Amino acid sequence: MFSEIQKVTDKAMVFLQKKALSALYIPKQKLHMAMNNTTAPKVQLLYDLCKTTFTPSGLSSSPSPQPIHKLCSLLDTFGPADVGLKEESPDDDRGHGFFGLNRVTRWAQPITYLDIHECDSFTMCVFCFPTSSVIPLHDHPGMTVLSKVLYGSMHVKAYDWVEPSCIKESQEPGCPQVRLARLAADKVLTAPCGTSILYPKTGGNLHCFTAVTPCAVLDVLAPPYREDLGRKCTYYVDYPYSAFGKLIFPFLIYHSCCASIFRPVLCNRKTI
Repeated sequence: MFSEIQKVTDKAMVFLQKKALSALYIPKQKLHMAMNNTTAPKVQLLYDLCKTTFTPSGLSSSPSPQPIHKLCSLLDTFGPADVGLKEESPDDDRGHGFFGLNRVTRWAQPITYLDIHECDSFTMCVFCFPTSSVIPLHDHPGMTVLSKVLYGSMHVKAYDWVEPSCIKESQEPGCPQVRLARLAADKVLTAPCGTSILYPKTGGNLHCFTAVTPCAVLDVLAPPYREDLGRKCTYYVDYPYSAFGKLIFPFLIYHSCCASIFRPVLCNRKTI
């Protein structure tokens, strides 16, 4: 199997290596922010449509195109005010991501997670990013995810697994397997823009987000992450296929600061 894959010359090919990230979240906190009455109906419409589209009996397969199209059409109309947010000004933003202006490693502002609704069938949530903050490359096993940028600009890089799967074993102790993936997206999304969709095997099921400016993303995930049912979020590091044969496994270890820098603030703000 691997010998066949070695013949691939597609520059969009990369190897992905699993990366265990610890302490990604700080304890969940309550966020007391009342949504005004003019915004609640649209969130309610989204909830109602998700409830009819994503049912427990249908979790074993992706929804049909028609209800997904309806969800996209509704999400396309969302702005920050529809979920009770105000657009952040770049002048007020203090996040510098992995490096400060003088390229010295420093803490970034935390990513804020707003929990709108979660059940066995789907999750509705919002991520608020300061400039240069990052959600590392991660997967969505068996899931369909719709993402709508509410304000600001975000760089999205996404991959899909190459099928049939190609897994290379490491001969070095303590080094995990790597698997071949194909680039699905590498672009900047700037609000207002259309809704992005990923599916279990297409559309960029593995992706990472980097905030170009302060930005926020409304996500609908169906079904939600659930480790006991095999839907565990796994983080990866990508390496170009063309360079892989020249690398030695011990050097494929991602910088340890990643686990400490990505610390979203979890805010429980259920509105449904």
